[in-house]
Amino acid sequence: MNDTLADGFALPRNPANYVPLSPLSFLARTAAIYPDRLAVVHGERRINWRESYARCRRLASALARRGIGRGDVVAVMAPNVPAAFEAHFAVPMAGAVLNALNYRLDPPSIAFILRHGGARALLTDSEFAGIVEPALGLLPAERRPLVIDIDDPLAAAGKRLGELEYEDFLAEGDPDAAWSLPEDEWDAIALNYTSGTTADPKGVVTHHRGAYLNALGNVVAWGMGHHPVYLWTLPMFHCNGWCFPWTVTALAGTHVCLRRVEAGPILSAIAAHGVTHLCGAPVVMNMLLNAGAPERFSRRIRMMTAGAPPPAAILEGMERIGFDITHVYGLTETYGPVTVCAWHEEWDGLPAAEKARLKARQGVAYPVLESLMVAGPNLAPVPRDGSTMGEVLMRGNVVMKGYLRNPAATEAAFQGGWFHTGDLGVCHPDGYIELKDRAKDIIISGGENISTIEVEGVLYRHPAVLEAAVVARPDATWGETPCAFVTLRPGAVASEAEIIAFCRDNLAHFKAPRAVVFGPLPKTSTGKVQKFVLRQRAAQR
Repeated sequence: MNDTLADGFALPRNPANYVPLSPLSFLARTAAIYPDRLAVVHGERRINWRESYARCRRLASALARRGIGRGDVVAVMAPNVPAAFEAHFAVPMAGAVLNALNYRLDPPSIAFILRHGGARALLTDSEFAGIVEPALGLLPAERRPLVIDIDDPLAAAGKRLGELEYEDFLAEGDPDAAWSLPEDEWDAIALNYTSGTTADPKGVVTHHRGAYLNALGNVVAWGMGHHPVYLWTLPMFHCNGWCFPWTVTALAGTHVCLRRVEAGPILSAIAAHGVTHLCGAPVVMNMLLNAGAPERFSRRIRMMTAGAPPPAAILEGMERIGFDITHVYGLTETYGPVTVCAWHEEWDGLPAAEKARLKARQGVAYPVLESLMVAGPNLAPVPRDGSTMGEVLMRGNVVMKGYLRNPAATEAAFQGGWFHTGDLGVCHPDGYIELKDRAKDIIISGGENISTIEVEGVLYRHPAVLEAAVVARPDATWGETPCAFVTLRPGAVASEAEIIAFCRDNLAHFKAPRAVVFGPLPKTSTGKVQKFVLRQRAAQR
């Protein structure tokens, strides 16, 4: 009888009950229901959803007419402009794989990515010709992609490198061209390269299913409603803008483009366009707090932050001027954020410093992430005591397919059936995780572990400190000791001795920096401090 029942449930899939999941569905739906709603704002330019859908179909059609299709890679070298947004739909509509490039990289790095990813076409903003031209020169002639120039009127002076400008290329395509969802939702949708600091960058391959799920995961985790006005302060090249090109489109929102992440344009855009949501690393929050932001906005603005654990002092400041901050955590390998510091109403009445401390935690799994844990070397969960450190591990549909043409790195990342993040953290009694460091950043001084994040949090509380980063410095006696790199606020004065004394007053003495170096901090284009550069500097002192 059991066999008969089992046979009865073995019903086949068919077009009526199964469609591959892909974020491409969001664009078609929004254009059909809200064709006249504003889709994209860029300077004086306005594009509605009917026009946006037609432009994406034109681009997909033009690529297809050049022989680009399933499994081919199309690279994009552009800031947050309409062409970069359109590529997030048009490239996979053509069956191809989107490779959004970090425009802060040097020519050899760009050349490596174009060669390793095998890009068939490159859409490139003319402002970046100084990087792209020498990068193309490093490629064999037969490996150079078709180059399409993007002439953005808001760009600085640039140079054309290709045979066609973007708008002319779109004119080759059909605005009514038919397109289809992927045959398999496991098909690749994007190729994103991790930042290589000690070795070549790794190509992270993601699929349509994961992009669809994490785009909707953003909606649920952030509690987003219909028609958000989203300001693009987060680079679209960074984990495909944390899937927000697809998220905001699913909600029939408005994408407000921003070429440069500067405090003035951000504040102006918020005022001019009624911005409701934006994302950015803690460095963006710090920028706004220290660049003449109003005492308090007339309405609450929602900001999602990740990229580095936000100091409690910065969270306090942003809440004070009118931002509701949601703290998330993720990696390129997980399509962007996959954990959220989910808020509890009973925390609302806590003192500001305590609320900021709770919000600085990385939190719990997104609804679309299957499993999350902090584990020891044996893959067993660490105690929920808020102090025992382990590695953050993840499992689920929003984890990458693997690394392109790098089976050894893929196998290592998925050891034991979990994705190994390389981040060290603790698990609190309420199940919320909190990062303590990257495995490579933890300082071991005299056998004691020192979290650089903890020391940085204290440094940010000093009234003269604008930015801070802490790394290990070799020490003959202790093996390693903390070395702090500090940028002071404009007009502020503080000595090395004063900074060290402040840390000793607020930390166990062995955790306090033994040296303080003043000056600007080297950062990546997404606002992360380049600690490998600081480690090199600290070792030379």
